[in-house]
Amino acid sequence: MLNEVTISQAIITTYMNKLMDVLELDVAIAGAGPSGLVAGYYLAHAGKKVALFDKKLSIGGGIWGGGMMFNEIVVQDEGKEVLDELGIPAKPFTKGYYTLDSVDAAASLVYTSIRAGLRIFNLINVEDIVYKSDRVCGLVINWSTVEMTGLHVDPLTLHSSFVLDATGHPANITQALVRKMGVKLGTPTGSIMGERSMDANLGERHTVENTREVYPGLFVSGMAANAVYGGYRMGAVFGGMFLSGKKAAHEIIGKLS
Repeated sequence: MLNEVTISQAIITTYMNKLMDVLELDVAIAGAGPSGLVAGYYLAHAGKKVALFDKKLSIGGGIWGGGMMFNEIVVQDEGKEVLDELGIPAKPFTKGYYTLDSVDAAASLVYTSIRAGLRIFNLINVEDIVYKSDRVCGLVINWSTVEMTGLHVDPLTLHSSFVLDATGHPANITQALVRKMGVKLGTPTGSIMGERSMDANLGERHTVENTREVYPGLFVSGMAANAVYGGYRMGAVFGGMFLSGKKAAHEIIGKLS
């Protein structure tokens, strides 16, 4: 016979144990879009202690909707190599172009990264960073509903050796750093340069090129990298996102080592 209180105890105890275990991390990732998930996969696969936080109920960022709600996405040859490494199938369309179902892509990224050891927390808003000795060294988190309802509820804090801003177009983590601390970033202007309009070819290239440590302890990936470094947007082609996540993970792994 099921006992309702036992069910509640199981959920509360297990979740709290899971949350307690991520208060000290190698890497904290903000944003569960494609670059964040791929970075989380490679970091976890390398044995690093990594957790990912996203304010939405669903995980996967902009993948789910494909292009204009046509639930298909495109990857190029380079991006397909990452899919092959993660065991996610894609179908050839024409030379150099592959398609895959966006729902399958999002679900597969989540499944594969969790099985590799990534801890994912949805419905968690990253509202600030921890800043000590001129370095980003953690995240300040709260329930997403607190932000949505405008309630004055103090957050909780976690520490990490590195933070990855994978929050997409808004680049929320880097924005908070610049707005509150007034620091100079490692961009050509020293500030957030802003995302440019559509150029798929340049956008894909810039997404990977701009993936780097923008300030001590803080990396940027995906569209957050393009927003910070002034790269172009590219639409529903995701190879650059996958490659960006892989690059971010490998560079962080190198620094952790």
